[in-house]
Amino acid sequence: MTAPIPRDIPDLPAIPGIPALLPSHVPATAVVAPARRPLAAVCRLLVALAAAAAVAVELTLGSPLRTLSHFAIQANILLALVFILSARRAWSARRPLPSALTGATLLYALVTGLVYHLLLANESSPYALPGVLTGEAADPTGWHAITTQVLHTATPIAALLDWLLLTAPRQLHLRPAATWLLYPLTYLAVTLTRGELLPGTPARYLYPFLDVAQHGYKSVLGNALLIGLAIYALAIALVALDHARPNPIRHRVHRRTKTGFRLQPPVG
Repeated sequence: MTAPIPRDIPDLPAIPGIPALLPSHVPATAVVAPARRPLAAVCRLLVALAAAAAVAVELTLGSPLRTLSHFAIQANILLALVFILSARRAWSARRPLPSALTGATLLYALVTGLVYHLLLANESSPYALPGVLTGEAADPTGWHAITTQVLHTATPIAALLDWLLLTAPRQLHLRPAATWLLYPLTYLAVTLTRGELLPGTPARYLYPFLDVAQHGYKSVLGNALLIGLAIYALAIALVALDHARPNPIRHRVHRRTKTGFRLQPPVG
């Protein structure tokens, strides 16, 4: 006969000298293979091609050096490169790009669209300049009209829709959001330096709210401070919205997924 097993077994004391085991966090990709996302890849590739084509047309229509000095051109070049890399990763079922990079790309694209439509293309704005890429106060015509709308309207909206509909939430964080302001600050310094190195040159300041010759440094720095605060507030809003929005990506979990081991029913 064997002795009955007691119902309540007391906890054994910890053995001194043996450290406690730390919890091991296994990523989902170690258990479930990442899935290909051809729809996201095709959409991002189309957006990248549209941005690259608009930038190429602008380079052929005007001075390449002056064209490349625009914030909208630089932001769209970054968007085209990031979206091409993201499309390749989505097509080949690889991990997405770092959220710090994709978040910065989204922020700069939205800043491009908001500044254009609120300050430059708005007739009630004191800094109205609808033909910003050509330096003219009149509405752009011909190819300039098409590229202006692509660079300032179509690609920002496409970047926003890609983030809302094709990107998993809770990826953006506040810590890298502060570093996203480094590029606008660098652009401001380069723009002011460019204006000082080109005295007497027409349209040496590409944006009227940064025109030191017309408004002075006090007003320009005040405008830069307000725009910088608005950019940082937009970055915080994107991070907050990213943690509150639902997940648009729904992966189907198959019952027979190869996980490296197979559970067998109990015997007996």
